[in-house]
Amino acid sequence: TINTTGTFVRRATRVGRETALARIVELVQRAQGSKAPIQRLADRVSAVFVPVVLAIGTLAFAIWFIGGPEPRFTLALTAFISVVVIACPCAMGLATPTAIMVGTGKGAEAGILIRGGEALEHAHRIDTVVFDKTGTLTLGRPAVAEVAALDGRAEAEFLDLVASAEKGSEHPLAAAIIARARQDELGFLPVGTFEAIAGHGVDATVDGRHLLVGNRRLLAEQGVDPAPLDRLAAAQAAEGRTPVLVAVDGVAAGLVAIADPVKAESAAAVRALDALGIETWLVTGDGRTTAEAVARQVGISPDRVMAEVLPDGKAAVVEALQASGRTVAMTGDGINDAPALAHADLGIAIGSGADVAIEAADVTLVGGDPRSVVSALTLSSRTMRIIRQNLFWAFAYNIVLIPVAMGVLYPFFGITLNPAMAAGAMALSSVSVVSNSLRLRGVRVRPDEIRPEHRGLGARLLDASFLALIALLATGVVAGVIAADRAIDAGATKVDLVAKDEHFSQTTITVPAGSFVLLTFRNEDTVFHDWTVEGLANVDAPARPGQTTQIRFRIDTPGRYTFECTVPGHAAAGMIGTLIVR
Repeated sequence: TINTTGTFVRRATRVGRETALARIVELVQRAQGSKAPIQRLADRVSAVFVPVVLAIGTLAFAIWFIGGPEPRFTLALTAFISVVVIACPCAMGLATPTAIMVGTGKGAEAGILIRGGEALEHAHRIDTVVFDKTGTLTLGRPAVAEVAALDGRAEAEFLDLVASAEKGSEHPLAAAIIARARQDELGFLPVGTFEAIAGHGVDATVDGRHLLVGNRRLLAEQGVDPAPLDRLAAAQAAEGRTPVLVAVDGVAAGLVAIADPVKAESAAAVRALDALGIETWLVTGDGRTTAEAVARQVGISPDRVMAEVLPDGKAAVVEALQASGRTVAMTGDGINDAPALAHADLGIAIGSGADVAIEAADVTLVGGDPRSVVSALTLSSRTMRIIRQNLFWAFAYNIVLIPVAMGVLYPFFGITLNPAMAAGAMALSSVSVVSNSLRLRGVRVRPDEIRPEHRGLGARLLDASFLALIALLATGVVAGVIAADRAIDAGATKVDLVAKDEHFSQTTITVPAGSFVLLTFRNEDTVFHDWTVEGLANVDAPARPGQTTQIRFRIDTPGRYTFECTVPGHAAAGMIGTLIVR
């Protein structure tokens, strides 16, 4: 708010961590760090998956070590490490929290504050939305539309009595009456006794007169015949107004009609929910005629209107709908909505309402646009879809690549997956899950951007095409690395070396400088040998008795180098030679 004229004195009643903005930030942070119930499934799967993978890795090691070709130990160890690395459930662990973090953040941008992952998950199952009337479907700013007195009393005198009686009430309808009286400087008569009767009205003594101000039930229960006011009340209710009946000294004296205009967006919100196949209900403490008039304006069927519901009855309405097998979301903004918000499967509070309602709700809509209810449910649906895709991808990825890491392609194509490639593939799976979650950034959830969603086969295939693209990319990367590896080996200088009787089969080896060399070292002795080039790191080929080791290296600097077996005494026995690099 920008003050452009005059000056004012402002008192800050909440500062720092107690401000609305600080509470919003805290709510979003708490939601992004929460865990959705579906994450428990991933946790349970991981708890079983990890020991199973270790067992599969051990099995792969045993198969390669017992029945594999040389170098058996190297291939067996490589298979074990590759299985363990590629099966790391990182992507499974990231599947849910990344989507929740992006989804709740996107919601916060649109003014939808979600309390946690559990609320986000529950929202997509909602099949029934119950709306409170005042402040939710209506503007929540009631104003006096008409004042009518039956006993010939002047309007000003009648309003003066009623407003004076209502001074002690905190009800929004009372506030409307008092505001109208203040315009004419009325409502200041002395008040004797005063009692606010929840869900009914007030019983007060004003300037020596006994007044009852409230609904028809209040007058009837206090022994006053409300019939003289029925025709006037019905006419006002038919226009969607709330008639407040007044009795003076035990006689029906007139009424005050309160109008609370329906929000322009309410009808659009109900239509959008109907398009999603979600039933909408209206629950209010107002009379049935008034409630049905509002329901007609927004498009709610009269048979789904619950009128004249006392404050503690809204929670009972929610419970009755749940008992019939429905998954219910309650939307409200008042203090008397808090129990119903807490009882509902999903409580949605209008952010302009009472703090206690916001505290009891799972979702808070900043502002009063009822279309944001559709936005919240849509965001939940999209987020849960992304989570399921992530979990499927993470699990399917492991299912497909674990056999490859074990070496099932080796007998047919001679392909094995080394640990470095397994680590790259594992990292790519995590990247794919995070990237898929980031797609939620593009979801339109602002009330004026929501569009009907068509979930046919084509749409589902298109939606899943992102993961298919990632899978093709991963396959292409792996195939490219394997092809490049084989191309390097095909163009390398090949050297075969045998260790036997503590001697190398070649004591002089000549290789070109700057080119790859593929050395195959076979140990035919009964003791351990290795082949090492002195002064050069990572040019080392160890081999157990009967084992064959293969290494690839490149030396860029021409010269003469010494190679030898580093086992004590073997070089002195003759296991030494010269490597000439030209």
